Amino acid sequence: MTTLLNKLQEEMKTAMKSGDKEKLSTIRMLISEIKKVQIDQKKELTDEEIITVIQRYAKQRKEAIQQYKNAGREDLAEKEKKELEIVQQFLPQPLSEEEIEKIVDEVIKEVNASSMKDMGKVMKAVMEKVKGRADGSVVSSIVKKKLS
Repeated sequence: MTTLLNKLQEEMKTAMKSGDKEKLSTIRMLISEIKKVQIDQKKELTDEEIITVIQRYAKQRKEAIQQYKNAGREDLAEKEKKELEIVQQFLPQPLSEEEIEKIVDEVIKEVNASSMKDMGKVMKAVMEKVKGRADGSVVSSIVKKKLS
């Protein structure tokens, strides 16, 4: 069984051989982030936990892109964008809004949600089901729309 960490290490070797410096440095950063979490938690991470680490790293890239754009540093924003594209190759395919809406509808029926008071219950259940495949803010806006 190849784990996500093995896949990252294989990609790193490929990047080394092909001389792709950007991909190499990005993958090295990801692996070091994963290793750091493993050391902190004193255990090997499951693929699910590794995906969480990669998502956090991707989120940091998105925030950096925004900050660089706001500061008028397009050159640095571009560098972060390229890094983000590389990072996203290792994440599960994100769900479309239609797929998220279907899941939200199912959950609303499951928990018998009827008003905004049930938003917490719905969000918790939906986020469990979409684990890592949908942005929380997108899910939140869909849930709000459905419950109001």
